[in-house]
This record gives sequence, structure tokens and C-alpha cells, in this order.
Amino acid sequence: MPLMALIHKATLSPTKVELLAAWLPGRPWYQGEAGTPVERVASYRFDDPEGAVGIETLLVKTGSGPTYQVPLTYRGAPVEGADEWLVGTMDHSALGRRWVYDGTGDIVYAEALAQALLTGSGQAQEFMEVDGHLEPRQPSMAITTSNISTDFAEARAVIAITGTTTADPTVIETDKLTLTIPRLLTHAVSFPGAVLFGTWPGQPASIPLAFANPR
Repeated sequence: MPLMALIHKATLSPTKVELLAAWLPGRPWYQGEAGTPVERVASYRFDDPEGAVGIETLLVKTGSGPTYQVPLTYRGAPVEGADEWLVGTMDHSALGRRWVYDGTGDIVYAEALAQALLTGSGQAQEFMEVDGHLEPRQPSMAITTSNISTDFAEARAVIAITGTTTADPTVIETDKLTLTIPRLLTHAVSFPGAVLFGTWPGQPASIPLAFANPR
């Protein structure tokens, strides 16, 4: 079954970029000033096989500063013991209250990222529900995977996060893999292992988005 993400036509309050405008200044890797409006550049989504958690990585900018990568997970209830990863809450006109988490602390994001890196499964195809019908939505960016190895492809899916750093790059230690996610997107970062690359309008050259190495 192809990976897919159902996008509801809805009003969000506050919006995602409004949430990030309040959250980003508290990150150690943020280089802008508090109160600067956040601009969405592009995004890509992964699929939660259980269909319960939304998984979206936003690329955003503030003013003329760098492009930041912010993985988010959207949940219908708070996660016990995960307050340090909570970005905020928003009201979704179709789904109700949503708890928005920094995905680097969420096992569902780690599992989805590992699968994308290990298997080259790519991003979820987005569909918008319109008048009871599902219409495909063009992705705002493209992602590809390289350096996939047999050992990686045969690795079991991660089932636990053992630690996450808050620096740039952010490092997620899992029971199976070390996942590395650059927060400031430049050509300068390079780590061994499987690599997830991205391109988007205005950025035609591939930029590394994530890396995976077996532990």
C-alpha cells in the first residue's frame, strides 16, 4: 500500500507558523530574534501506519535568516511525560484540539524517519478531502535517499528512543540506530550512513535532511 497522508481542509488556531514563532526563539540553534514572523518554505510528510499521528517536517525561515528544519507530530491527546517536547496546542476545525510535538522526541517520528532512510520509501503522498472525494495534492518539495545498504534495509524498525540532544544537528539515539537531523539546512553537514536529501523551489541543489547509522 502506498504511503499517504490525508490533509483536512480546516482552520487552525493558532496556525503552525504562529506556534513556531513562539517556540523557535527558545531553541539553542535558533539564530533570529524573538517576535520575527515565521515563513513556511516547504514541507514533507511521513505516514503513521496506525493512522493516529500526523507527521510533518516544516522548513521555515525568519526574515533573511537561514532555513530551519522542524519535524512535528500532531496528536489527538497529550503524551504522558513528553512535556519537554511540546511545541504547543492548536484547535483544528475538523479534528478538534491537537497537541503539537517536536518530532525529534517522538518515537512515531523516529520510526517513520528510520523507515524512509533504510528503505528509501520516500514521503507520504498527500490527499485533500474535497466534497467527500480524495484529491491528490502536489508536494512542495522532493526527497530522495542514498547510501542504502543491505544491513540497513534488513534492520528491524526502531521501537524506543534512548536519548535526544537539543543541539544542531539534533541526534536521536534509538535502540537500533543513531538518527541525525540538521536544524539549519546547508551544504556543509555530512555524516556517514544512509542520507535523506531534499530539494524545493529556490533550492534546486540537494540538501542533506537526515542521516542514519546502525548502533
